[in-house]
Amino acid sequence: MDGESKEIMGIILLIFFPIILFFASFLIGRYPIGPFDVISTLLSTIFPYLEVSPTITTIVFEIRLPRIIGAIVVGACLAISGAAFQSIFKNPLVSSDLLGVSNGAGFGAALGILISGANIITQIFAFLFGLISVATTYFISRTYNAGGILVLVLSGVAISAFFNSLISAIKFIADPDDKLPEIVYWLMGSIASINADKLFMIAIPVIIGLAILLILRWHMNLLAMGDEEAQSLGLNPSRIRFLIIAGCTLLTSAAVSISGIVGWVGLIIPHMARMIVGPDNRILLPASLSLGASFLLLIDNISRAVIAIEIPIGILTAIIGVPIFLYLLKQGYSEWS
Repeated sequence: MDGESKEIMGIILLIFFPIILFFASFLIGRYPIGPFDVISTLLSTIFPYLEVSPTITTIVFEIRLPRIIGAIVVGACLAISGAAFQSIFKNPLVSSDLLGVSNGAGFGAALGILISGANIITQIFAFLFGLISVATTYFISRTYNAGGILVLVLSGVAISAFFNSLISAIKFIADPDDKLPEIVYWLMGSIASINADKLFMIAIPVIIGLAILLILRWHMNLLAMGDEEAQSLGLNPSRIRFLIIAGCTLLTSAAVSISGIVGWVGLIIPHMARMIVGPDNRILLPASLSLGASFLLLIDNISRAVIAIEIPIGILTAIIGVPIFLYLLKQGYSEWS
């Protein structure tokens, strides 16, 4: 099989595997549901005359469907953001939380839990502080006229460390019998508490962020050639890079606000997609979106099926992600060298 045939097969896999995994995920859980029951329950929204169990209907539409969609959205957002950042920063070690968004969102969530404990407050605070952390990083980097991308990255490292220290401070003063366990569990990442209301709240930021990245994915190829080459072709590299960062920030903040901190997805998934479809961002970003959605959905299925107690997905993404990354590093390093 030649290279073009492998690429076509890879694209077909990226299209159909998420669909198959989507339906298979309805079968996994404490309450067993058969494939026929799932299909008939889903079709009952179109064909009301189908007779379905009220219990199965509740489980499918109120418990498993929001969770499945949540895993798909979070995985897709983190993966496509990581791919965009790796492209514009031309660095294979970059991930979606490069500019401090995850730790900023983590501080916002911890603050929301400490002040109120209400889910909506926690989600809003996480989203807002994710935006604030990246905005702070960007404006600090702009104060250094000759710094460029390097200062932006270093500013992100500093702001990330700053918000991480604030998280530690909140954990120190939190009630160890009430607030602290809730904060720690949120920071480990979980899809379990996602519902339709949470998904609705992040719908607009996710749509805007995805639209920005998918529209500008052609420009990312030009930015990879260097700022001078991009300018000669009529682009404004600083403006395009700012828009891409804004889109990635919206996506990552929205994802983290409903799932907690989930690492490694934005780092390893773009590498996997790149090995399947190549480095062209016009194909790479949609491929990363599909693969990221499938990966996190698979991880979430494992987290609630392996043992009786549900494992936080942040733990599993690290345990599974590290060996995958080391393998991809060995197989695909030549593409970046």
